[in-house]
Amino acid sequence: MVCLVSRTGRHLQRYDNLGRRQVVGCIPYRYKSSSDGTISNDVEVLVISSQKCQKMMFPKGGWELDESREEAALRESLEEAGVLGIVECELGKWDFISKSHGTFYEGYMFPLLVKEELDLWPEQNLRRRSWMNVKEARDVCQHWWMKEALDILVERLKQQNEDKFPNLVAL
Repeated sequence: MVCLVSRTGRHLQRYDNLGRRQVVGCIPYRYKSSSDGTISNDVEVLVISSQKCQKMMFPKGGWELDESREEAALRESLEEAGVLGIVECELGKWDFISKSHGTFYEGYMFPLLVKEELDLWPEQNLRRRSWMNVKEARDVCQHWWMKEALDILVERLKQQNEDKFPNLVAL
């Protein structure tokens, strides 16, 4: 059973020693499968629209006091994109400024190998989700630091899958 309500409020929000809000995000990805069920070497990533406008990005949100970064990444992917899967090793940490608020943030990104895509999820009425190839996702993603995380993921997948998928198509 999955909880279908998003967490709200900032009372459990983490801040670093410089007062920057700490956020965690995920790049949900999967390998395309053909109609006969065989897995190809094509990688797709899931992007979502922001709540306030239709700009696209990867799921991300506040890292809260009662969870690990990995737990926060999985929670945000469930709440915002309606996907569950395996949170893999951290892609990195970025410091950035919110253009809309002028606020400093510390952001962590993780890959999420998607195992389940839900029909119902907490923010389904607030966001659109769309599977895209890496190049399309990089083109539409609004955040430079998420694009950098995507580049790191692509390189990691190429290295990990050299034997399995020698012609991995990611870009």
